[in-house]
Amino acid sequence: MRIGIVNDLPLAIEALRSALSLRPHHKIAWIARDGLEAVEFCTRDTPDLVLMDLIMPGMDGVEATRRIVQQLPCAVLIVTVSVGANAWRVFEAMGHGAIDAVDTPVMNGKDSVSATAPLLAKIDAIEKLIASGAAKPATPARRGTQRPADRLVAIGASAGGPTALSTLLSGLPRDFSAAVIIVQHVDERFAASMAEWLSEKSALPVRAALEGDVPSAGHVLLAASADHLVLKSDGSLGYTADPVDHAYRPSVDVFFHSMVRHWNSEGLGVLLTGMGNDGAAGLKALRSKGFHTIAQDRATSAVYGMPKAAAAMDAAVEILPLPSIAARIAEVLATRKSRASN
Repeated sequence: MRIGIVNDLPLAIEALRSALSLRPHHKIAWIARDGLEAVEFCTRDTPDLVLMDLIMPGMDGVEATRRIVQQLPCAVLIVTVSVGANAWRVFEAMGHGAIDAVDTPVMNGKDSVSATAPLLAKIDAIEKLIASGAAKPATPARRGTQRPADRLVAIGASAGGPTALSTLLSGLPRDFSAAVIIVQHVDERFAASMAEWLSEKSALPVRAALEGDVPSAGHVLLAASADHLVLKSDGSLGYTADPVDHAYRPSVDVFFHSMVRHWNSEGLGVLLTGMGNDGAAGLKALRSKGFHTIAQDRATSAVYGMPKAAAAMDAAVEILPLPSIAARIAEVLATRKSRASN
């Protein structure tokens, strides 16, 4: 892959150069020292991937990501000195279409292979997506205050997902009576922080999903592990390492398929903005089982990959603009509840 580097710190640039040298097939297209320069370089010479720092003089990495993803067919990976310390900026950048985030490798001269492994793993995963065309858990809420759900809304998202999810969740009413499960492609180290951030945007409480949780009415659980979140036969949630060959973990498809197998009450599937095709086959399986399915439309998607794949497979009953999805979810569930009671 041809890769652009955006960073104003010489030591960070050298660390990224050293990391990329361990993958001879990766070539550095150019190096930009701030966000504005990155946008200009991308326009003149669009690489396959941009490694984007967040905090730089002039235009920062959040705004540069927004402009690049909006204008160009270019993947962006946030590479910053501390993902955890910059969690809010990371979520903003991912909301604008950045695919993932990772700490800048620290090259201390002792073990460069280990130091660069997290970054190279992210790049490898993104390379697979491009080729295909395509933390510590939060403290759980007290179980005794929750009602087991008889209706479940499953939502999948990737690049552009944080902002899309905040928009969708902010549109759900406080008395929403279904459980909501979210599978967002996000590093497990800041999944709990994302849950906290989404909770601030939502009338419903949001937290990281824990092993053994049961979907509860009016509560939102976010997949929060490098393993895949699944619904188990007893109706509880769990994490599994299998399958091991997915480009992203957790996988939307894995959760959707587990819902097909084990959720026998009312359900609804939603696939939002994201790169690649994860979730499309699972959404198709949900529709085949009789669940209502919704995909985000092209115009409102930061990255029209996953919902595009779903549309191509006829996996979605409806294709809707993001601002309409929350109201439609509530309407569909209310209509089906009314029919069931008659």
